Amino acid sequence: MNPLFLSLRISPGLVLVAVFLGGMVAATAADDPAVAARGGGAAARGREHLLTRAYLPADLDQEVFDALWTTWEEPLKSRAEQASVEERRRMAMERYGLVPHPDDPSRSLQYVVDAEGRWTMSCLACHQGQVRGTAIPGVPNSNYALETLTEEVRAVKVRLRKPLGHMDVGSLFLPLGTTVGTTNAVMFGVALMRHRDPDLAIIKRPPRFDLVHHDMDAPAWWHYAKRRSLYVDGFAPREHRMLMQFLLVEQNGPEKFREWEDEFREIEAWIASLEAPKWPGPVDEGLAARGQTVFTTHCVECHGTYGPGGRYPERLVPIAEVGTDRVRLDSLTAAERRALNDSWFGRYGEDAEGLSDREEPAGYVAPPLDGVWATAPYFHNGSVPTLWHVLHPSARPVVWRRTATGYDDDRVGLEVEELAGLPEGKLRPAERRRYFDTRKPGKSATGHDFADILDDAEKQAVLEYLKTL
Repeated sequence: MNPLFLSLRISPGLVLVAVFLGGMVAATAADDPAVAARGGGAAARGREHLLTRAYLPADLDQEVFDALWTTWEEPLKSRAEQASVEERRRMAMERYGLVPHPDDPSRSLQYVVDAEGRWTMSCLACHQGQVRGTAIPGVPNSNYALETLTEEVRAVKVRLRKPLGHMDVGSLFLPLGTTVGTTNAVMFGVALMRHRDPDLAIIKRPPRFDLVHHDMDAPAWWHYAKRRSLYVDGFAPREHRMLMQFLLVEQNGPEKFREWEDEFREIEAWIASLEAPKWPGPVDEGLAARGQTVFTTHCVECHGTYGPGGRYPERLVPIAEVGTDRVRLDSLTAAERRALNDSWFGRYGEDAEGLSDREEPAGYVAPPLDGVWATAPYFHNGSVPTLWHVLHPSARPVVWRRTATGYDDDRVGLEVEELAGLPEGKLRPAERRRYFDTRKPGKSATGHDFADILDDAEKQAVLEYLKTL
């Protein structure tokens, strides 16, 4: 059985709803012994909250979802027109990067569908993807096409004369993501906090048009328990309240956050209970052992050690040292970081003690590498498709496009087509977002060239070792 469904057993006929924007229906989570053993009853209940509770308004209904194919480009549109309803739904799942529900493949694990057929996105939309076509709990969704989905939902609603939702309108002012698999999530938070005071009371202010929009790759949730801070610059404390900031829609006043806080304590317990997936293929043990020696010599200062007694240093690496794209670093001011920490989310600054230096960080926090084989693409902006490319900086592609579910066992990462530039001719927005162009602002694949001091044999050994983490 798929490992996600071992962790998220779903019974037919129930309704799920989720966190970030919605839900779908699930069986009782408390009966899962694996979750209970790792995180106790709180973790089991937290998982159930993610699957059965709606915290935000719905995004679309079944009629809209079933009509999305009418917005597609040819020849996909003609194929969909000739297909059955079930096949069209499968095609839509693939187009938008949604994981089919195990009991009803016409619905998605990342959206809740209620009795009236209303679809609501959950936080699993970004934090529940697949690798090799298999869903893994907490793996980043590197196929999620949020901008394309929202754009096409809006077009269908206009044609059907249905009211627009908050995502349909908000995306006209705030880009959601310029590349499939990445989102403008950091700026979502900045834009939402602009309209709240520290107690989360709503303040009427005009929207900002000076935000530095940029795309980010979602982190793996099984790293959560290792860190004391959140985000690539580590400025926010790891805390259940911080998980709630994307619920700041106008419909949710301060009382809602207090009402839901205990549920998010349990949601945090479930996230913290997740374990890194094990590499599913063979490993050359001798080569991996040599790679561990190289890794120990060159990499542990930033990324830590693994196995029994392993230690993660959570080191913030100066930008001049790591050399990766700095747009994310420069996109937030110290005042914006401080506003989040000094609000209810950060317990009015209490939780940020010891992180004051992160309000004006000098660089990025090196991540843990548990389960790194499953977290492609790499770097905070998702610009590098495989671990082989991480270890071979000069060979990183300028432009690349991934396959839907393909995996590169040799290079350890996404199966991609590498290009020197975008194809000639005008591309529709949905198709353009499937190409990752490292020449665009915030999307550079440069930096982290530490492996240049290694020879090819050492790099291959490190690559083999990384599979074992």
